[in-house]
Amino acid sequence: LHEAEQPGRDHIQLDRATRIELIETGWEEAERLNRLVGNLLDMTRLEAGALRLHPAPIDVEEAVGAALDRLRSRLRDYSIQTQLPPGLPPVSADALLFEQVLVNLLDNAAKYTPPGGIIRLSASSSGDAVEISVADTGRGLPPEDLDKVFDKFYRAQTPGGPEGTGLGLSICKGIVEAHGGSIRAANRAEGGAEFLVRLPVPENPPGDLG
Repeated sequence: LHEAEQPGRDHIQLDRATRIELIETGWEEAERLNRLVGNLLDMTRLEAGALRLHPAPIDVEEAVGAALDRLRSRLRDYSIQTQLPPGLPPVSADALLFEQVLVNLLDNAAKYTPPGGIIRLSASSSGDAVEISVADTGRGLPPEDLDKVFDKFYRAQTPGGPEGTGLGLSICKGIVEAHGGSIRAANRAEGGAEFLVRLPVPENPPGDLG
């Protein structure tokens, strides 16, 4: 037999479950790398003042759905709860950048919440703004970190905490403030952390006859 035809040489049999697991692992790592590269590019644009906004009235529910769809495999081990009231006004934002903020906040919640935990995304309106909340049932944030979590390269100092670049929340802050909004972090009384994004609504939203 030729070398290529010799039985058993360089030939590994993998069962179906193992093949599926390897494919899923490869896909998840590719998605993680894609998020990392995207964050690095966004940070470069923010620092260079080259982040171009294309604001328009954005439906919050649609943006939430798009972000959850992007993170479907990342969030599969968590209970995802959404609380979006009917009649919620649109926000004035760049659609892709607003979605990136939601993706980063959801990804951050998953990093600090044990599998099986709850990640809750809710929204409410007040006057000329909409507030979006991403809350989790993780260990929460050390009190001394609440004012630092949005600093570039800063990661919460928790024992055995996840690895990361410390860019995701900093990018959220840069994008939100570029839209004239605000973002803050808090610990929930019942446990876990919460991130609150406040964005303005358009002056003349669709359907406004004024």
